[in-house]
Amino acid sequence: MLHRRFGWLAVIVVACVAGEASESVVPASHLLIPLLAGFAAAMSGLVTGQVPSRVNRVSHAVLGVMIGASLSPVGLHRSAGAILPLVAVTVMTVVFSLAAGVVLHRVGRVDRATAFLGMVAGGSAAVVSCAEDLKADARMVAIMQYFRVGLVAATAPVLAGWLLTSPDVSVGPGNATQPAWHPISGPHQGAGLVLVAVVAIAGAEAGSRLRLPSAGLLGPMLVAAALTMTGAASDFAPSGVLRSALFTIIGLDVGLRFTRSAITRMGRILPLALACTVAVSIACAAAAWILSRLAHIPLLDAYLATTPGGINAVLAAAATSHADISLISSVQSLRLFSMVLITPLLLRVTERWINRPCIP
Repeated sequence: MLHRRFGWLAVIVVACVAGEASESVVPASHLLIPLLAGFAAAMSGLVTGQVPSRVNRVSHAVLGVMIGASLSPVGLHRSAGAILPLVAVTVMTVVFSLAAGVVLHRVGRVDRATAFLGMVAGGSAAVVSCAEDLKADARMVAIMQYFRVGLVAATAPVLAGWLLTSPDVSVGPGNATQPAWHPISGPHQGAGLVLVAVVAIAGAEAGSRLRLPSAGLLGPMLVAAALTMTGAASDFAPSGVLRSALFTIIGLDVGLRFTRSAITRMGRILPLALACTVAVSIACAAAAWILSRLAHIPLLDAYLATTPGGINAVLAAAATSHADISLISSVQSLRLFSMVLITPLLLRVTERWINRPCIP
């Protein structure tokens, strides 16, 4: 067990160093380089496991703290002014997902529950966890969900680099003048680290007790946001080396899910599932353009706010692209809640035809 822990620590350190080395030529390198490395390792069979669940949970909780600590009253005020377009975009995302599920079912001969759950854009972990209860193929749902997450995680940093027009915009606490080796954005590193740990643990526990979707992420995010917005605490957002390690773990986690056996299991429907995923992503990008025009939001912020999951990778890309993380986290959280809450309801409404066998 100890040997395995040191092995994972070495993998994370190497991936983090590789991301740092390529930072000047690769957008969001601490996210993208580990993702590609994880994908290559999983496909080649060099690594047969996933990032340890405890490490994964810690990374989600710390990311939640970073997001919450980066919120600002100004950013939330801008989000409130565009509430109607944001709700409209969320509804459009649901429609896009439903349409992609119908295509996958009718053309790919996939049972309706599996097709629909595989195409739901948002709340991937929650969707996968309830797949078996809804009589869907949980393995295929997981693969399709993480294909979407992987596609977004791999392309969001690149597209964000193309769309970026305001490189001097700050993402909140912490900025480019912060020393790279500082793990916390504020001047008090020790106290900041202790506060991050306390908020992460307390937030994750509260999120679990409240049964929040993605409780390990949203719980710490809400607690950190409350502390920041009320002025109870400030300057404790993870940054520098801690943020780099955080993004490295997220990238590895996504990349390592694409094993050879997982892709083989998809078999004949893989091209169609990938095409549907790309189509949903393009439709969401079109919705981002509309949102940008209607609400006068920069296209980069609108794109990252509406791109279809996963929330961890998108928010990591937002932080490294100096985008408006307050707006993006607000919209992504709204859609996450909406998708997780709406999906079981939609399946119950369509129960008459979900379990009907496909016509050969």
